[in-house]
Amino acid sequence: FKENRKDDIWLVDFYAPWCGHCKKLEPVWNEVGTEMRNMGSPVKVGKMDATSFSSIASEFGVRGYPTIKLLKGDLAYNYRGPRTKDDIIEFANRVAGPLIRPLPSQHMFEHVQKRHRVLFVYVGGESPLKEKYIEVASELIVYTYFFSASEDVLPEYVILPELPAVMVFKDGTYFVYDEYEDGDLSSWINRERFQGYLHVDGFTLYELGDTGKLLAIAVIDDKNSSVEHTRLKSIIQEVARDYRDHFHRDFQFGHMDGNDYINSLLMDDLTIPTIVVLNTSNQQYFLPDRHIESTEDMVQFINNILDGTAEAQGGDGLLQRIKRIIYDAKSTIVSVFKSSPLLGCFLFGLPLGVISIMCYGICTADTEGEVFEHEGAKKESGDRELTDEGSEEEQEEEKNGKYTELSDGELKQKDIVEKKKD
Repeated sequence: FKENRKDDIWLVDFYAPWCGHCKKLEPVWNEVGTEMRNMGSPVKVGKMDATSFSSIASEFGVRGYPTIKLLKGDLAYNYRGPRTKDDIIEFANRVAGPLIRPLPSQHMFEHVQKRHRVLFVYVGGESPLKEKYIEVASELIVYTYFFSASEDVLPEYVILPELPAVMVFKDGTYFVYDEYEDGDLSSWINRERFQGYLHVDGFTLYELGDTGKLLAIAVIDDKNSSVEHTRLKSIIQEVARDYRDHFHRDFQFGHMDGNDYINSLLMDDLTIPTIVVLNTSNQQYFLPDRHIESTEDMVQFINNILDGTAEAQGGDGLLQRIKRIIYDAKSTIVSVFKSSPLLGCFLFGLPLGVISIMCYGICTADTEGEVFEHEGAKKESGDRELTDEGSEEEQEEEKNGKYTELSDGELKQKDIVEKKKD
């Protein structure tokens, strides 16, 4: 594979045998291989045990499992979308095909426009802008398609101020790239590759982090058809549609089904339905200080964020990082006990039991040491008393010694006294 891989286009799943996500992907991956073979795709589908062939996995920058890459010549494109059969196949066909796809007729343009919600088109001949367009396409083709067309192929309602031009068709209209207002072409395409209003999930939120935009979302329950859930969703949609010229450079709009993901992201328990604005670049978020009743209220809330009067919460400071560590640890423990109580008891009970035994052993050893030390001191004290007092024989000898030390005159006088007593 290493020697001949550049002769073909490969879609490879780098996996680890012990990885649970890899095992979950396996049946989907088998379907991807079968369907791409049946449709006559030039892409070869394979999988590699990255733990057995770690040198090759390291060469392609594999750091987690599973990792899906499309290998095309000297280039390796990462897949970061949902792990479904249709999404993976669509990614493979897009990246394996031409970098810039020509649109030779109006009929072809209309056909492509119906198939793609977001469509980037270069219009004009050879130019430095086209070279830049090709360079950006080689980087961002993992996310979207890139096309080229002549001016007469475009719909009649399209008006171009000058040629060459780069355009994006989405949300039922089109927008022309302006280098003076929009800045770098790569940044503009990265921002504009999403529709103005999205159904946001974990994968979408991850990709939106690369755009540098704030994300205004209505957190609702899609299954709940009550007035409040529907109203907040409609308010966000109206702001995205009617105020695009005011906010599209700074804001992305959408809604999220349920609050589980957003709760883990904010480390807070949000009551739904509600509206929240996320800053994915520094993990800050904004909550409205009053109830959003209308589109005007939402516009005012956004303006407050832009002018800095709205209070930001969260962030990536030291205290928030410590809070994140504690929150993640707590969430992990709770999820383990919910999914498998016996496994949770084993994983967390066994270390606690070992630590308890060690602590008991240390405490017991200290107590016994104190007892031995006390007894030793007592024994030493007794020995010292014996040493000071001496034995009876030593005391008798000492007494006799005192008599010998007396003078002869003193001895005679003592004898006279004793005789008088007798």
